[in-house]
Amino acid sequence: MQKKNINLGFRGWMLVLFQAIAFLTFVISTNWPLNMLTEIMPDVYGTADALAPLYTIGMLVGIVLQLVLNPFIGRIKSIKRMVLLFGAVTMVAWLGIMIIKGGALWTAAYFIACVFSTMYACFAIGILVGQWFPRRKGTVMGIATFAFPIGNGLLGAFAGLIFRKGYPDVFGAFLPFFILGIVGLAIGIIFIKDYPEQVGAYRDNDKSLSPEVAKAMMEQEITNKKTSVWKLGPVLKSPDFWFVTIPMGALLMCSVGMMTQTTAIIGNYPSLPFEGIMAMIMVVACIGSWLLGVLDTKFGTKLAILISVLVMLLAGIFGVIGSTVTMVIALVLLAIFMGAASNFTVSAAAQYWRREDFPSVFAVVNPIANILQCIGPMMVAMTLNAVGIQMPFIITAVLAAISFVLILCFKPARVKSTDDKYRTTAGKPLDDALVGRK
Repeated sequence: MQKKNINLGFRGWMLVLFQAIAFLTFVISTNWPLNMLTEIMPDVYGTADALAPLYTIGMLVGIVLQLVLNPFIGRIKSIKRMVLLFGAVTMVAWLGIMIIKGGALWTAAYFIACVFSTMYACFAIGILVGQWFPRRKGTVMGIATFAFPIGNGLLGAFAGLIFRKGYPDVFGAFLPFFILGIVGLAIGIIFIKDYPEQVGAYRDNDKSLSPEVAKAMMEQEITNKKTSVWKLGPVLKSPDFWFVTIPMGALLMCSVGMMTQTTAIIGNYPSLPFEGIMAMIMVVACIGSWLLGVLDTKFGTKLAILISVLVMLLAGIFGVIGSTVTMVIALVLLAIFMGAASNFTVSAAAQYWRREDFPSVFAVVNPIANILQCIGPMMVAMTLNAVGIQMPFIITAVLAAISFVLILCFKPARVKSTDDKYRTTAGKPLDDALVGRK
């Protein structure tokens, strides 16, 4: 069991802040147009059920790009440069969302934002997190993912106030967060490198290693990543890859899908104060993200996922009942695992595979899980309009039950035995044991 410790070092906290701001960038540039602009100006920006497929297609394109990059991840000289490229394109597209008033150009800007914010916030920076904090990724991501509930909370508390004062000031509503996104990129440029050793810091902020030993470990890891035995084919052939990835995808699908449609869901209950419910979701989700992140670090990603899918099952059941009280309970339960759902793809790849294999495994785990995530908003928007408010929660409960069975089938020991087999075939040593396979 790993000792609980949140001393991440100055550079480590800068990486957490970089990831958190990127997550907020993702939420605002993809969720706000889908959730808010379609509610207040459907004649300009389209309806939610019409825009949701564009969100899905945009994320799917981002996912395909991640899989295309997979064979080259270990050979990319600087992940940081790739991160900054994706971030810069996201911010340019976001500027288009702010300035353009609907039409084909606005649609293109939104589509590009969906593609590249996915690559930026939900993929590329995750590789850096795994390289900086291979043993403490659960705690790190548990803090960074506060951005998801905060972003959704701000959706109600800030954007709602601006948009409801007559004709909405779209540019003004987005501007503070656009500036914050630029600040995030500046943090990445100034403070973050591919590896902590490159700036005199330590992996996991573990200062028990001498600088010389830490640097030697980094150089060996860089070399070994070029010949990782876990390329796309071997990862997809592993049953345990699917047993752990499908539950992660289901958690993302339901949490993201529901949270992109909170305006429509809460709108079915006139007695519920929108801003108050969104603020409550924000607070609960921050607590849930942190708590599940700590459980992930201390007891393992498998247990944290298992607890999350049980909470997801309860959320589906309470949502199906459909009364005002049970709907509030359902939204609270969804909030508990909303932020943490984005922790797990980094955590699982870092915990159950070797450090040298993390980038290539994460480059498969993350896009496959996100295939389900990107279906979420479209599923919720379409079923809400076509069938009613209970159907998305029925789907949530069914997916939770399936995920519960699958995660129980996941065996870390089997991942190790498969890894040993691949390494023996490749002539690689087996003595550098996997870290923290809980």
